[in-house]
Amino acid sequence: MGLVKRIARSRPVQETLGFLVASYLKLVQRTNRFVMEPADAYDRIGPRMPVIAAMWHGQHFMIHFAKRPQDRAASLVSRSGDGEFNAIALGHLGIRAIRGSGARGRDIRKKGGVQAMRGMLKALASGEMVVMTADIPKISRVCGQGIVTLAQMSGRPIVPVAVVTSRRIDFNSWDKASIGLPFGRGAMVLGEPVHVPRDADADALEAFRQQVERELDAVHERAYALVGSKDPGAKAAPALAGGSRA
Repeated sequence: MGLVKRIARSRPVQETLGFLVASYLKLVQRTNRFVMEPADAYDRIGPRMPVIAAMWHGQHFMIHFAKRPQDRAASLVSRSGDGEFNAIALGHLGIRAIRGSGARGRDIRKKGGVQAMRGMLKALASGEMVVMTADIPKISRVCGQGIVTLAQMSGRPIVPVAVVTSRRIDFNSWDKASIGLPFGRGAMVLGEPVHVPRDADADALEAFRQQVERELDAVHERAYALVGSKDPGAKAAPALAGGSRA
């Protein structure tokens, strides 16, 4: 198994995997009929570029479909072995990879995050859109503090984004990952920008964190509805006090 793992993580294999993943995603994009909501999303978001595009883990495979060809973009990619071929695939899709990881706690700066944060701040300052997952590894659909910290430090707005297709594979993974299949319908939904003031205190940052979480849940719910589906990773509805009623 050790030999197999070393071969799988060798540069030639990673390059091949990255190319194949990118090629497949381009096929999915070309063969699905996408709708955008709101219809004037580009007109509304374009003047605010560069923005921080927020997504959920597991919904990241097709997020680049929402990027306009003229938009320069960079994405935070983990330093793991799996992250290597993801970085290569992103390169084939016109997105530069910034290597780093979010922390399991509230602050992205605690786990390889200082270098990653600097890289993202530099990208935004140079006019590149930054794409990143709002939740942190193994804690699905709970927004971490990292993305709001980035928005606060950079002064750039967070835009929640969901891209889904009617035909897809839904994985039984911790993040309920989905990947689109060719020849279906698709939806791209952009939420309202979330602006985080530079002078926001801890209570305000927590409020913005919750706002990003709500907005991401909302755009995913709407995107799945547009293709006639339900979000497989949606949070369970809270139980009513005293149980159900007849």
